[in-house]
Amino acid sequence: MTDWPKFAIVGAGAIGGLVGAMLARAGAPVTLIGRRAFVDAVARDGLKFESGGKTETLKVTASSDPGAVKGARYVLVCVKSGDSEDAAKAIAPHLDADAVVLNLQNGVGNAERIRKHVRQLVAPVLVYTASQMPAPGHIRHTGGNKFVVSNFAGADEVARLFNAAGIASEVSKDVDTEMWSKLFMNATYNSVCALTQQPYGRMCADPEIRALMSAIGDEVIAVAAAKGIRIPDNVPRDMFKLADVMPTQVSSTAQDLAKGKPTEIDFLNGYVAREGEAAGIATPLNRALTALVRLRENATR
Repeated sequence: MTDWPKFAIVGAGAIGGLVGAMLARAGAPVTLIGRRAFVDAVARDGLKFESGGKTETLKVTASSDPGAVKGARYVLVCVKSGDSEDAAKAIAPHLDADAVVLNLQNGVGNAERIRKHVRQLVAPVLVYTASQMPAPGHIRHTGGNKFVVSNFAGADEVARLFNAAGIASEVSKDVDTEMWSKLFMNATYNSVCALTQQPYGRMCADPEIRALMSAIGDEVIAVAAAKGIRIPDNVPRDMFKLADVMPTQVSSTAQDLAKGKPTEIDFLNGYVAREGEAAGIATPLNRALTALVRLRENATR
């Protein structure tokens, strides 16, 4: 029996909704903060959650008011990277003094952007899971089940709570390496998937695409090394195993393009290109992918 603290999820999209659903299913008090369409759907029909071949409807509290973070011990920021600072500004006046802000976002540097606006502890949590939101209030878990919590006072408790909710979690003592390892995977998969609109399995079955993805990853490794970060050898060696585990998954960038929504490309391949330029490392593939996704994004929007 877990004595649950209150959780607030800021950004109830595919990932925020998934985490909220798993916490709520385990008995934790959860408030999901999202767009009006999501809030109205949850108020009317509950939160529909598909996982492991089963579908269930969960009763959770949903709100479009950032002030709903009040009273939460753990505030999970799950917005897109480009919205980090706006979200931080919105919730800052309402956070309890002892609240812990956990950012579950793609890219590197979101914790620093959030810290500009909140006084409370901010700690990254790396998410290795995939989900989709086919409709407002409907979350579909499509693969993966792993969180890596950055090492801070109280990290063990956070990992324990996630594990109690069925989310396999561990604490990392080297979060920079973990974050760049995840950036490697995001940079190699997200933009290629977005531009082709093909699921991982079909995408990685093409030898030419595999060669392209490996070359993209080589640029990420070079930029990381210039910053004094060594991406472990097993990351590029095992990169295509993700497609075996999640053959039907499409990246968050692909989902955003398909829905005409802003992408996180500037915080993925775009970040690699900027950091490469600053370090004097050529990143022509990451730069080209960033430009191509931006062009598609502007056209679809």
